[in-house]
Amino acid sequence: MTDMKSKKSLFYTLVLLFIALIIHIYSGNPVRVENQFSTTFYPAISRGLRYIFGWLPFSFGDILYGALIFWFTLKVFKGFKALFKRKSTLVNNNIESGMETVAGADVNKPCIKLQGRLHKVARVLIVIYILFNLLWGINYNRTGIAAQIGLQMEKYNREDLILINGLLVEKVNASKATLINQQLKYPSNKVLFGKVADAYKQAAKVYPFLKYSPVSLKPSVWSWFGNYIGFTGYYNPFTGEAQVNTLVPKFLQPFTSCHEVAHQLGYAKEMEANFVGYLSATASADTLLHYSTYLDLFMYCNQNLFETDSLAAKTFRKLLSTAVIDDIDEWRLFNINHRSIAEPIFRWVYGAYLKQNQQPQGVLSYDEVTGFIIAYYKKFGKI
Repeated sequence: MTDMKSKKSLFYTLVLLFIALIIHIYSGNPVRVENQFSTTFYPAISRGLRYIFGWLPFSFGDILYGALIFWFTLKVFKGFKALFKRKSTLVNNNIESGMETVAGADVNKPCIKLQGRLHKVARVLIVIYILFNLLWGINYNRTGIAAQIGLQMEKYNREDLILINGLLVEKVNASKATLINQQLKYPSNKVLFGKVADAYKQAAKVYPFLKYSPVSLKPSVWSWFGNYIGFTGYYNPFTGEAQVNTLVPKFLQPFTSCHEVAHQLGYAKEMEANFVGYLSATASADTLLHYSTYLDLFMYCNQNLFETDSLAAKTFRKLLSTAVIDDIDEWRLFNINHRSIAEPIFRWVYGAYLKQNQQPQGVLSYDEVTGFIIAYYKKFGKI
């Protein structure tokens, strides 16, 4: 009976592995993924998830993750507790009998149970892999936004970086000056998310594939935790919700919100989500979105220039207005005040995850939006 259960367990595991292999093979063709999954099946999946969970006033995905972490921790604790208890029992029995443990039913039984549990763990992990990919993850392999709007993605040089840094300095200073002159204040979460939804509505007039409805953009339940591991927002592929850390400096939140919506629309790679966030924010007439976006992009592009020409990068930083520099200092101080030993560990794990999903630069993949901005400027003559 036990042997039959073991065979069934192995059979189910192999079936799931086969499905995972099919998904992996399917994902190997970017054109196929773009034409069949990303622009046909995925939009329906994404809308369906947002209809199911978007109406909730809180992030169901955050609650789900919290419950799963609690359950997993409890299971690990119980597993270790049972293991130590079993070892203690075996030792006591051996001492009482005055005999060494002999291979037999009493010894084999724990081994069979362990094997069954390992199969269960393997099946759970494979099911998560399958669901993750079918609900969103296959989008990592699409041809993406550059192909959709006809950008020529070429290797950029120092001159390109100097040009784009100069343009972004002007945009950052001008948008910040407008905020100050008009005395514009950062809005509530609800109002901000409405502005982001409207920005995508405007962008969809130029790029219909950026249509965003229904809306499912929410404050993260775990914002306080995000402060200490370095996340400003994230997308939950299992519920279709986009979460924003609403405890970080206010000027970061508009662009983060635009970035997370891009993930909802199927742009999985970080540099693409940054660029789609830029397209939506600049399609809006809202200066709050403009400033947040241009500041973020300047930081990315300036960092890329710094790696090529540190003197030029520092020169452009000195051209920023005092008000902009104050915001950057606030950003830096916020990060200093929320340093923790967990952040570098999280960054390493997340970097490894990105590398496994078509982003060899790891967490530096965000910076690669620079190439998209340069290509966009060369094609359209504006940023």
